[in-house]
Amino acid sequence: MIPYTVAVEALLVIGNQLRRLVETVQDVVLFCVTVLKSAFRPPFYRHEILEQVHFALVGSLGIVMFSSLVAGQALAIQLGRELTRTGTKSELGHMMVISVVRALGPVLTGMVVASRMSAGITAELGAMRSSDQIDAMVAFGTDPIKRLVAPRMIGLLIALPVLTILGDALGVIGGGFVGLAYHLPLQSYYNGVYKYLTPSNLLVGMIKPFFFAVLIATVACWKGFTSAGGAKGVGVSTTHSVVISSVGILVTDFICTKLIFRLLQW
Repeated sequence: MIPYTVAVEALLVIGNQLRRLVETVQDVVLFCVTVLKSAFRPPFYRHEILEQVHFALVGSLGIVMFSSLVAGQALAIQLGRELTRTGTKSELGHMMVISVVRALGPVLTGMVVASRMSAGITAELGAMRSSDQIDAMVAFGTDPIKRLVAPRMIGLLIALPVLTILGDALGVIGGGFVGLAYHLPLQSYYNGVYKYLTPSNLLVGMIKPFFFAVLIATVACWKGFTSAGGAKGVGVSTTHSVVISSVGILVTDFICTKLIFRLLQW
């Protein structure tokens, strides 16, 4: 039997952890609201925005294209194998659209961009916090949210949907070449793609990147702003940023899918 004092101490520890978790979620949500309000109000730092778009879009283009192509081909191999067994290999294009455009493409692109951008943003802002550059910016009358965070948010809001479209296209195209190995003509494959590339399927896949972009930018910038402890603290914050963004994308994908399907039923 657990002693009474041990049980009380355990409950207190759990309660403190839950309280810190709720406070952290509250701080992140308030930070996100502040950034969104600031991002769409003048003045706009156009140079910083273009720099962040280039960093997010061009810098992530190669790895997103490669990973999407390979993942699409791997998925097509699995689907083609099962569809051939059931005599419905002509449905490969249909299944690829549902799998890639709705789910795999946005999530894979979001995870790839999150692993790259979260680390870069958190490390950069964390280094600025450690060297008191952010405090100096405030002292000179510059809003760090407006100057540092808003351009990164806008850059991701522009870059991530574009990268998702390219990733979806390459995933579907890769599936078409795999279909040739199962003796499925490209024309038959792309007929299935065009048939099921409907506005509702596109809607499910294209809304998610905007939520992913807000999540990645918010978590990365918040961890960078709250980084402490010098170089070691920056490293810890960078690790936390990547982990939280990656897990958050999976959770956000589930929530978005449920809500969108519920709305489409209406």
